[in-house]
Amino acid sequence: MKKTSTRLADGRELIYYDLRDDSVRDAADRRPLDRTVTTSEIRRDPLLGDSVAIASHRQGRTYHPPADECPLCPSEGDRLSEIPDSSYDVVVFENRFPSLAGDSGRCEVVCFTSDHNASFADLTEEQAGLVLEAWTDRTSELSHLPSVEQVFCFENRGAEIGVTLGHPHGQIYAYPFTTPRTALMLRSAATHKEMTGGENLFDAVLERELAGERVVLEGEHWVAFVPYAAHWPYEVHLYPKRRVPDLLGLDEGARTEFPKVYLELLRRFDRIFGDSESPTPYIAAWHQAPFGALEEFDGVVREDFALHLELFTIRRTSGKLKFLAGSESGMNVFINDVPPERAAERLREVASS
Repeated sequence: MKKTSTRLADGRELIYYDLRDDSVRDAADRRPLDRTVTTSEIRRDPLLGDSVAIASHRQGRTYHPPADECPLCPSEGDRLSEIPDSSYDVVVFENRFPSLAGDSGRCEVVCFTSDHNASFADLTEEQAGLVLEAWTDRTSELSHLPSVEQVFCFENRGAEIGVTLGHPHGQIYAYPFTTPRTALMLRSAATHKEMTGGENLFDAVLERELAGERVVLEGEHWVAFVPYAAHWPYEVHLYPKRRVPDLLGLDEGARTEFPKVYLELLRRFDRIFGDSESPTPYIAAWHQAPFGALEEFDGVVREDFALHLELFTIRRTSGKLKFLAGSESGMNVFINDVPPERAAERLREVASS
């Protein structure tokens, strides 16, 4: 992998990740851009104890542009985009309309390929491996920023999810706090550790799932399963078999095997509703341990957390979506229409031939 860092016309950082070591990235951003001005603010909810990002400047962000005006495609001739070069393998750049900025963290865009009509599932194993290297490198770099406590790499796919740019891409949020979902997991891990005399909760969950009927696919280093209490109709958790707190902790074997396992998982998601359906909308979310202090979690250290990816779709059956209505949105109590055992069975049935 070759990494080349440069600046866009408004001062934002852009980084090329190339498969070839001899790639030259010297194209300049020719757009007449003013420097980016953001108004991101973090406000804490005194009742729930969580944080909300107020980012009014995002109202003007790009919204469903035609393909020939996509800001994530390479620049070509007089059509200038966020990527100055005429081609790329993987690109990461600071979001022009960030939810988090300055002392409130940082937001980045990750373009998986220059092919506008592709998806992550269309990548080769070599390309998917390069995306993993980019995620890992950005996790390392962002973790050293003084305003950052947790790094979250994720992909939203599909208009049903709310995606406004059709180009295959993901995002990275670098939060100035430990997110509520991670805090819940850490508290559960702390309670389990105390009640069992030191047993790791993530290890216990993984051991139970490996012995059960909800495993979707398994390799030497990774296992994917539908969790016992899945919130979504089709939800899969992907764990490395050797517990590590973040992407930086993966060994060479896990890194090498990841593209094959993950690409197969994404392709199964595209097959579960039949060939006539549009590509399955999904969210793919990496859960990593916070980089800040964990004193509030009673005896839990970073190494107790288990890196894992959660992949789920809001589609519950062909032509029907799972909406978050009163119980889910109002009380955060999910109601799942598909038994996790049946979801796992279905995802095994659509394995590649």
